Order: sequence, then C-alpha cells, then structure tokens
Amino acid sequence: MSVPHLLQQLGSFALLSLLIAVIPAVMAAGYALWPTESKLALMRPLSLASLFGALAGSTSEAIGALFLAVEHPGGSAMAFFAVALVPLLVSFGSLTVAWLLVALGLRRTA
Repeated sequence: MSVPHLLQQLGSFALLSLLIAVIPAVMAAGYALWPTESKLALMRPLSLASLFGALAGSTSEAIGALFLAVEHPGGSAMAFFAVALVPLLVSFGSLTVAWLLVALGLRRTA
C-alpha cells in the first residue's frame, strides 16, 4: 500500500493526529540547533500532546473499523485495523527522533 493511498484511507481526525505527531520533532530540531531552556520546557507537553493525539486518532480509526466489521462481516476489516495503527507508529517514531535530537542538544549545552 502506497503512502498516498494510506492517507486516503485515514479519517480526518487521524490525519490531524498525524500532524500533531510531527510537531515535537520539529521543536526538537530547533532545540538541537539552538538549545534554550524554554524550548526544552516545551518538549514535555508537546510529547504528551503527540501521544494523546495518536491514541485518539488510532481509537477513532479502530471504532470505524469495528463499524465496518459489523456492517460487512467477512470483509476487509483487518486492513482497516492495520490502518488504525498508523497514527501510533508515526507518533512513536516521531517522538523517538525528537528525544534523540533533544539528547543531542543537551550534549551541546554540557
């Protein structure tokens, strides 16, 4: 499945959670380049927002997959459950990169 096709399968709430998931990585890149205490202080709430957004996006997609499984038994509901994991995977990957960049920025300040 290609990325554009995958994005077409996601609901608007899941797409919004994907956008929120990338914000901590962008902030962490700014911190890695120009480390300041205020940027570091923002990383915790942005990380939490990314996690909660991913959970909400995946839950909304899983609920949609459940409705599809009830309406069309024996259909391709498992594919929709797989798509429901995308916000979680993107968020966890983004947070991994973000905190590695924060570690790099902390090393620069030490």
